[in-house]
Amino acid sequence: MRLYYIYFAIYFFLPTLAFSQGLKFNGGHHAIDKRTSYEVFAKKNISFEGSFDIDFQLSIYETNSLGNILRVQNKENNTIYNLFYDEEKDQCIFRLNEEGKSSLITAKIDRRLLNNNTWFPVKLTFDLLQGIFKLQIENKVFSSEKIALSNPYFPIITFGKSDYLIDVPNMGIKNLSIGNKNTKYIFPLRENEGHIVHDFEGNSYGLVTNPEWLINDSYQWKLVNTFHSSTQAGSIYHDIRKEIYYFNRDSIFIHNIKTNDTRKVAFQKQCPVDLIQATNFLDVKANKLYVYELYHNYPYDGPTVASLNLDNFTWTIESYDRVQKELHHHGFFFDQQEKQYYIFGGYGNMSYSDQFYKYAIDSSKWQKLDDLAGEKLFPRYFLSAGYMENSRTAYIFGGMGNESGEHIVGRKYYYDLYKINLDTKKVTKMWDIAWKDKHVVPARGIVFPDQSHFYALCYPEHLTRSAIKLYRFSIQDGSYEILGDSVLIYSDKISTRAQLYYDHQLGRLLALVQESSDDIKSTLKIYSLNSPPISAAELSNYPKKDNRVKYVILVLLGALIGTASYSIIKRLKKKKFDGPAAFPIPENEADRIKEHALIVTEPLAPIDQLKPITTDAIIWKNNFRANAIYLFGEFKVFDRNQKDISHLFSTRLKQVFCLILTHQGESGISSALLSHLVWPDKSEDKVKNSRGVTINHLRKALSELDGIELRYEKGRFKIEQDADFYCDYTRCMELTSSLNITENRDELIHLLGRGKFLQSTNQPIFDSTKADLEKNIIPLLIAELYHSMEAHAYNDSIALAEVIFMFDPLHEQVLFMQIRAMLALKLTQEARIRFQSFASEYRNIMGENFPFHFEDIA
Repeated sequence: MRLYYIYFAIYFFLPTLAFSQGLKFNGGHHAIDKRTSYEVFAKKNISFEGSFDIDFQLSIYETNSLGNILRVQNKENNTIYNLFYDEEKDQCIFRLNEEGKSSLITAKIDRRLLNNNTWFPVKLTFDLLQGIFKLQIENKVFSSEKIALSNPYFPIITFGKSDYLIDVPNMGIKNLSIGNKNTKYIFPLRENEGHIVHDFEGNSYGLVTNPEWLINDSYQWKLVNTFHSSTQAGSIYHDIRKEIYYFNRDSIFIHNIKTNDTRKVAFQKQCPVDLIQATNFLDVKANKLYVYELYHNYPYDGPTVASLNLDNFTWTIESYDRVQKELHHHGFFFDQQEKQYYIFGGYGNMSYSDQFYKYAIDSSKWQKLDDLAGEKLFPRYFLSAGYMENSRTAYIFGGMGNESGEHIVGRKYYYDLYKINLDTKKVTKMWDIAWKDKHVVPARGIVFPDQSHFYALCYPEHLTRSAIKLYRFSIQDGSYEILGDSVLIYSDKISTRAQLYYDHQLGRLLALVQESSDDIKSTLKIYSLNSPPISAAELSNYPKKDNRVKYVILVLLGALIGTASYSIIKRLKKKKFDGPAAFPIPENEADRIKEHALIVTEPLAPIDQLKPITTDAIIWKNNFRANAIYLFGEFKVFDRNQKDISHLFSTRLKQVFCLILTHQGESGISSALLSHLVWPDKSEDKVKNSRGVTINHLRKALSELDGIELRYEKGRFKIEQDADFYCDYTRCMELTSSLNITENRDELIHLLGRGKFLQSTNQPIFDSTKADLEKNIIPLLIAELYHSMEAHAYNDSIALAEVIFMFDPLHEQVLFMQIRAMLALKLTQEARIRFQSFASEYRNIMGENFPFHFEDIA
């Protein structure tokens, strides 16, 4: 089996590799010269024999859309086939045409089938031997009559606008693969800018004009629409109908998130409840929207709960029952199965609540819950809640309050998670994490992308103008990361609120941000973010040459090393090394990036028979160059006279320099992203001033060195370097991208031997960069360790092991190989010292003794 099948499997089944976003096409609603065209093999000449498939996922964004999906021209004989999309009543029609002659396939699909999913699979098969086409859409397959097809076939494949075919549907494509069992080209389409399209190995293949890269929609919250109300209003999302409702007592705005259509309906009779907060929930099975008020601070004897029929928009009084207590910013969730609505916490009358209430639709009554057992939740407000219907489990997250519930005592921010089982009535505390960042509170609604995580919008509510950010938390231990950019919110008034929704079907996160300047009139802003959301580092990490294939190889290499490690450990326990030793090494160094094989070598000789190449001790000299910046170990900068000028780089300058350097890509880091990472809580005008001052200081500091320049072009910052300048990070990237790392092994060991990357920097914005760097470097170092052991280059083995221990101090297999290398060089005493040091470190970290003895290895 060819190795690309393994690549393909890993690519689609490992989350870190399967990540792709897609390309959106500007269609018929744009001017002709603004419509999108994507030529897949614009930079390559390719051919296929026997058959080939064009396989991709397609999304049609709007109804009444038509045009050319793709066009395939045979370079050798100029025959052209195109796949054309049209609509007819409730049918989506896909026509495969031989251009200028006839229609070969007409596939009619029920529109509802495709509307059930935002993305659906399309595969067009060219069977060159049988002379037929097969078109598969979803699970329906259509075939053509036999025609004459060239074999081999030299396709020119174009999606969207092509020559005189100017009609393009408003569509998107992703997960594109083209090929057959012998050759397959895979295009993730996860670039975030530019016109060049790469395959999953990072090779340049295609060109696209007027692209809209969908990965940006997984990082940048997109403002979908804005609505205004001059009176108290509420808002909510209906995930079955894909509709957002923004209503007051007189009328309702309805925005369909899928079709982007908006309409306004005036009520024949106004809402019977006098709205104060307009808190609400949906009963999707009954298709009713419920609005409720818990308290009025003036004499009021009207209804407190009413429902709106979403089919005819008529109001019905549901209840006059009330809690008789203000509970601003309480948490809530709805049990659809039992038709019961739960609330917890809230603030009112100078106190915080720790009480659960439920409203039963059938009885129209509020009931205090006193039968919950287990952990106690302290009084709080500004909390968030979510509900897993399949397990009937609710979660309460965060907020602020105090143990006494009295406002005058002061408030504490909570970063904890509680689980409530509605069947057993048991409350379980999952975790309480130590928060080291600036204090934030969660917005309304936590949502669950899977069984292990939840998303929450968090923001500093104590600031008049602040930014909402999306957090993904682990349900198990509370570990988290920040994803996407931020959304501004005016949070000066108590009625300002934000709520998060997740539509699994559309693959979108929705944020409804409702702001008020006087607690009466309000503005609703609807934001959308494609799922899965990504971090700033992932946004700029689009394909580069060799990165993808190297990553795949490293995954395979890690698996093979794991297998070898298990085998060797078993032999060590038996105090002997019998049988062949398997080392994952390149079959051919020149083809290393393309193919690897598991080479079974002869077993290593017993320790006393190993012949060392040299017994000279390795001495690494720490010579610093002029015009150099060192980021591994201690941060060091040397000017053109080899003078240490590290003191010129303040913490902020180091931060900005490292961000620009590590976000180089093809065009640098955008000023917006830089500002967001370095000054997340500053307003735009203050950020611009701070950024300008910092950049000027950085330029001045870099002017002391030759061969380096900080440039700003088209809204982006980039570090330009030439041969006069040296940076160990840049050199590390060059070495680890080399086809033959072994040739530069000594230099890599020397470079990494200074210490970990940004060793003295503990800023969270660099955590993902550090993790990605180590994730890539460690497998390479382990592979080189295997190479050096096989080549009996034991001095290199010892040095490589020491470098690996900096990143992974408890790697047992590395210890075994280092001890064997030391014994081969007759460094028995040094080997014992190394073993004792490792065993001590193991005991300190693991809390137990290391399960091997020195004699087991020797």
